[in-house]
Amino acid sequence: MAFDAQTQVDLSQYRSLVDLIETTTARYGDNTAYICLDKASSFNDIEQASRYFAAYLQHKTDLKPGDRVAIQLPNITQFVIAAYGVIRAGMVLVNTNPQYTERELIHQFNDSGARAVVVLSDLLPILAKVVATTPIKYVISTHSADMLAQQIQPKTNIATIEFLSLLKQGAELEFTPVYPAQDALAALQYTGGTTGLSKGAMLTHGNMLANAYQVKSRIANTMTPGEDVFIAPLPIYHIYAFMVNLVLYFETGACSVLIPNPRDIPGLIKTMAKYPFTGFAGLNTLFVALCHQEAFKTLDFSHLKITISGGTALTSTAADAWQRTTGCMVCEGYGLSETSPVVCLNASGFQRLGTIGKAVIGTEVMILDADDNPVPMGTTGELAVRGPQVMAGYWQQASETAKVMTKTGYFKTGDIALVSEDGFYTIVDRKKDMVIVSGFNVYPNEVENILATHSSVLEAAVVGVSDEHSGEAVKAVIVLKDPSQDPQIAKADIEAHCRKQLTAYKVPKIFEFKTQLPKSTVGKILRRELRQSNS
Repeated sequence: MAFDAQTQVDLSQYRSLVDLIETTTARYGDNTAYICLDKASSFNDIEQASRYFAAYLQHKTDLKPGDRVAIQLPNITQFVIAAYGVIRAGMVLVNTNPQYTERELIHQFNDSGARAVVVLSDLLPILAKVVATTPIKYVISTHSADMLAQQIQPKTNIATIEFLSLLKQGAELEFTPVYPAQDALAALQYTGGTTGLSKGAMLTHGNMLANAYQVKSRIANTMTPGEDVFIAPLPIYHIYAFMVNLVLYFETGACSVLIPNPRDIPGLIKTMAKYPFTGFAGLNTLFVALCHQEAFKTLDFSHLKITISGGTALTSTAADAWQRTTGCMVCEGYGLSETSPVVCLNASGFQRLGTIGKAVIGTEVMILDADDNPVPMGTTGELAVRGPQVMAGYWQQASETAKVMTKTGYFKTGDIALVSEDGFYTIVDRKKDMVIVSGFNVYPNEVENILATHSSVLEAAVVGVSDEHSGEAVKAVIVLKDPSQDPQIAKADIEAHCRKQLTAYKVPKIFEFKTQLPKSTVGKILRRELRQSNS
């Protein structure tokens, strides 16, 4: 059953994200836009630095509008400057996880065709090993503390331009404004796939403007333009935090407090203690980790108006602990990289725990059966979405795009959902095989492909199992070529092999060895049995 949006999305206010950045700066100027490592940057500071960055790209490189530029940084002010600079130069942002291994970097850079990368200087040794096998021509490096004082960068065998030097040179150059159309590509947001290779979701300026408008309409009662202070611990290279902190709250004149290392829970709490924060975006594991800290319980929550949850399912235990500790109910939402990302969101003051809320305005949601037909009310099926926030498709993968789009233009999420008669959606199952570790998507086939390259492995299957710390953990079930091999010795060797090829959160936490994998009559691995078996 479809629930058509009651209100249409108004995209007349901004022609593009460039217009949003410039208009917002003119409105809020000297207000603080971002704080990182206790250093505040005003809207004017960010506008000026991003203009210098864009001018450098225009005059000191051969990059043109439409070219792709990767950013491989944690939550630091340089990320914001570079992202806005890329966008203002009319180029396409390729958000890149700083934790990526050499193999993952090679795939993403080659697939996107990125010709420049802004990278954390600590990661230069890894980049130096792969850059020659990619289209990357320009490497811009920065230390996390560069905005406090210029730091010494590590020496490698690749030519680099230091971030602060780039800005200094850009200040001497004339910036030529570029104003893309709303249907122009703004970012490639990479997301996993059943093939094990990530795909670039093509997000346009219009997609992002629409989603910012949609989310703002849902939570406007919690926002005070020019006054909000939003804590940003989630990685802004993910579309969830990118939308919240670099588009939505920036546009309202809020100050985002960037947290470079959210795993440092004591450090996060110390930072939060310094600011009268009004908003917070997190996920289940972070809520639990914070609420178990005595220092967190002593913080001043009197200004906190909204807490947003996404990225993974919110448990009632985490939601209750957060509300009990902070006095603020969590607004759980749902989205994907392909939808910029928000599809559904609970409105503050009207939350229904256990649901992802109602569809945001201008969004049509249907629940479909296996033949893409709507299911009867009260029946589960695949959640499908149509709206202005839905991607333009997967980058250079028309066949993959066709697999996820219905004939009527709905994007099929692969998630199984149920809707109530008054329009609240509940996710009852996820993409059958995907594992979510602390909010990060892990696609079993990618891990299985790596396991299969180990000389001792005959067969392997990967599933997700419950984990009290990360929500889920990756479990690998393996059949060895030599049944007499010591499993403990094999485990250590195979785990080391995985760590060389996979980002840490993708590496199996649990290894189980069997003489054979359970399979259906047609040879399909029965993953449900593997999840239920004892490790």
